[in-house]
Amino acid sequence: MNSSLIVREYDPSWIQLFEQLRGFVLPVLSDFVVTIEHVGSTSVPGLAAKPIIDIDVVVSTQSDVLTAIQRLATIGYVHEGDLGTTGREAFIPPVDVTWHHLYVCTMENAEYKRHILFRDYLRNHPEDAKQYGDLKSELAQRFQNDRLAYTNAKGDFVREILQRTGWK
Repeated sequence: MNSSLIVREYDPSWIQLFEQLRGFVLPVLSDFVVTIEHVGSTSVPGLAAKPIIDIDVVVSTQSDVLTAIQRLATIGYVHEGDLGTTGREAFIPPVDVTWHHLYVCTMENAEYKRHILFRDYLRNHPEDAKQYGDLKSELAQRFQNDRLAYTNAKGDFVREILQRTGWK
């Protein structure tokens, strides 16, 4: 995948892409999955974003996480481990599927809860979503080839929004 950062204006087709990806993974998980959530900036109408869908697959138990890892492998996903976020497993999508970020975790996972709080806040506060989108666009230009610097530079804004949600 290209390492240069690209932030685009919101694209309503991101919703359909999420639904397609959800439909791709659901058949192998449907007997135990709790929910499959579209998270990240592409899930917030009107928000500029990197055009990569983020998906949180939520299951009930840690043993269900292990089952999900096995079942996702049968349709071509490659398990990457937790990538430093304990309790949330990451996957590389199959080569013939649109690039996206897929994670599996339980409902109690802190990162999942943070994703939902942040997404829902921005969905309900379009003025803050616009400010966040403007920040992301400016930072993507400033840090075109440095994803870590881009992510770190967004940190204060993200922490401020999460504080407003009551996140500790």
